[in-house]
Amino acid sequence: MRRVFALLATMLVLVVVAQFFLAASGAFDTAPNDESFQTHRALGDGIVLFAILLTIVAALARMPGRLIGMTALVAGLTVVQMVIAVLAKAFNDTGDTSTTAGKLVFGLHGVNGLIILAVAGTVARQARALSRSAVADRAAGAGNDAGVSGPTAGPTAGKAAGSAQPAS
Repeated sequence: MRRVFALLATMLVLVVVAQFFLAASGAFDTAPNDESFQTHRALGDGIVLFAILLTIVAALARMPGRLIGMTALVAGLTVVQMVIAVLAKAFNDTGDTSTTAGKLVFGLHGVNGLIILAVAGTVARQARALSRSAVADRAAGAGNDAGVSGPTAGPTAGKAAGSAQPAS
């Protein structure tokens, strides 16, 4: 399950990078804003759902709490993206032209997108590391009593061979 989470987390990073591509292509499109950013908006909606799903998968995979929280943070930041877009549009003039205040608020959309990318990248990197360590632990434990290392449990636990222990 951890490998599935690591794969999905990596896919999230790639989808966020695609989102930046769609934003840039929409910004330089000659079509009206509503048309040029349509795919960007649609993928943004999908990213919110994907990040929520990924948070659920992280919990089911019993990932560390901090990693589950960071995954939930990505979902929360994607919701903030939508709020920023709505607030920026609220500052527009009646003719749907951007005001200076609207442009400044909308600038936060790009900054928040960079934060989403950084957090998603951190989640993916940590998930891959945990996935690799789980695979290595399973491989190391395949030949020796289910991976038990160190002193074995039982009545002689803690007694080294030849040690002089007082009799009880």
